[in-house]
Amino acid sequence: MITYYDDRSVQVTSTAVRVDGRSYPLAELTTVWHRRGDRSWRVLAGRGAIGAALAGPLVAAVLGIALAVWLQRSAAVTVAIVGISVLVGLAVGPLADFLFEHLDRSYARGSREMEMWAQWRGRPVRLLHTRDAVRFGQVYRAVQRAMESLPATPGRPAPGRPATGPAATGQNVIGSSGSRPSPRNRP
Repeated sequence: MITYYDDRSVQVTSTAVRVDGRSYPLAELTTVWHRRGDRSWRVLAGRGAIGAALAGPLVAAVLGIALAVWLQRSAAVTVAIVGISVLVGLAVGPLADFLFEHLDRSYARGSREMEMWAQWRGRPVRLLHTRDAVRFGQVYRAVQRAMESLPATPGRPAPGRPATGPAATGQNVIGSSGSRPSPRNRP
C-alpha cells in the first residue's frame, strides 16, 4: 500500500481515501471534482489592514517632512520634525518582515472555501472542505495520483487514455471545478 498524503484528518493511499474517520475505497469512486466558493471578505479585509499597517509609518514620515517644510519654523524645529518623521518611517523596517510573513501566509491559505467531491456508490459525497488552499491542493493531487495508479478494468480505462462510449460512465476521473466534472491533468 502506498500513502500519497497523510495528516491528522485526511489519508490518501493506493486503496482508499480516509477523511475524518470515514473510508472511501478508490475502486468505488467513479468521479472526483472540486468546487471553489466565494471570496471571504474577512480575509480580504485582513490583507487590506496589513497593507495599511505597512504603509502607515511611511505616510506618517512623509506627512511629517511636509509639515516641517510647510510650518517654516526655525532650523532646529524643522530638523527635529524631519528627524522624528524619518525615525517613524524607519520603524516600519522591523515591522515589515513580520507583516509580510502574515501577508504571505494569507495568500498561501487562500481566500475561498474549497470542496472536493466524489461520486461514491452512485451518490455525490463531499470528501473535503477547507479554506487552506495549499493543503487542498496537496490532498487533491494525492487523490489524483492514487486514482491514476489504479489498474485498468473493463469499466475503467488505463491511466492516460480517455474513455469513450459506454465505458466512460465507470471511469475514475479528476474533474474541473463546477458541478459538471470533466477530465483534467492537474488541480
